[in-house]
Amino acid sequence: MKKWTGTLFAAGLIFSMFTGTAKGADTPQTKDLSPTTAYVDVAAATLWTKPAQTRPLDAPSLSNPVDLRKWTTSMTYEDKLWLVGPLETQALYGNKVTITDQQGDWVKVAVDGQPTPRLEAGYPGWMPKSQLVYNKKFAKMKSETMPFAIIKSPTAWLYKNATLNTKQMEISYNTRLPISKVKGTSIGVMTPEGKIRYLDRKDVRVYLSDESIPTPTGQDLVNEGKKFLGLPYLWAGTSGFGFDCSGFTHTLYKAAGITIPRDSGPQSRSGTPVAWEDLQPGDLLFFAYNNGTGSVHHVGMYAGNGMMIHSPNSSTTVRIDKIEGIYAQEYAGARRYLPQN
Repeated sequence: MKKWTGTLFAAGLIFSMFTGTAKGADTPQTKDLSPTTAYVDVAAATLWTKPAQTRPLDAPSLSNPVDLRKWTTSMTYEDKLWLVGPLETQALYGNKVTITDQQGDWVKVAVDGQPTPRLEAGYPGWMPKSQLVYNKKFAKMKSETMPFAIIKSPTAWLYKNATLNTKQMEISYNTRLPISKVKGTSIGVMTPEGKIRYLDRKDVRVYLSDESIPTPTGQDLVNEGKKFLGLPYLWAGTSGFGFDCSGFTHTLYKAAGITIPRDSGPQSRSGTPVAWEDLQPGDLLFFAYNNGTGSVHHVGMYAGNGMMIHSPNSSTTVRIDKIEGIYAQEYAGARRYLPQN
């Protein structure tokens, strides 16, 4: 992917004004979500179709902090398959949500930045209230046009100190946090709790605004996707801990500054239609029941030479496949979300 010229060097100059501004950074958090807006306070919050319909083995995904690696690696294929239906989507650390309902310790939210025809405010689902927080300082920084760091490694550690020797939590690709300061090889960011924590420069890209993110080429997007080859599929996943098919394509575009619908069906109805003979890397390919004439059930990204990169199903991982066999049989068309060359 094209890099913002001199990104990290420039960051040190542009943001030097922030150095030493940690005073007041540890403003206490509050769980009095104010009044309907909150921010995700875990690496990735998993949203459910109904409150409190979970299994004991789902506990690592319901706590604060979460342990998504423990959760995903502890599940058998049958355990993962059970999630198809009960889960909706995931929301990353620092992601804004709108609270629309509450039942006991659970809240129903709409995830900002995940478009869906189901709800204008964002993708809906239920999650534990304990995984949300509201801090005025963080909310103000998120609402203003401020420099931010976006995770570009599959996952990255958030550290408690600028020397990067005390880990706090592992966070996901595409996580965005406002920049507070730059110190040496570390980037100081504001967390949803209103605290300054640190990221390793090698794991992030720094941008002044959404508009400053350079438009990627299709090959850039494919190359980003290759970072996740071998990552096990997770229904509803939108993080570096596991993706479903449309969560994978949505996240690759989102990390490049382009917002597309969250699910494969709406993705197949947006963008610009592309004929098979005109396919270019980065185009999205759709597959449907009834030999491609029914409802769309899968999406992949064209990788060139008749191949696609995708996250197929609960028994597989992110991989590159030739578009043949069942894929050729169920092919239902393609869409382009990048500017025409």
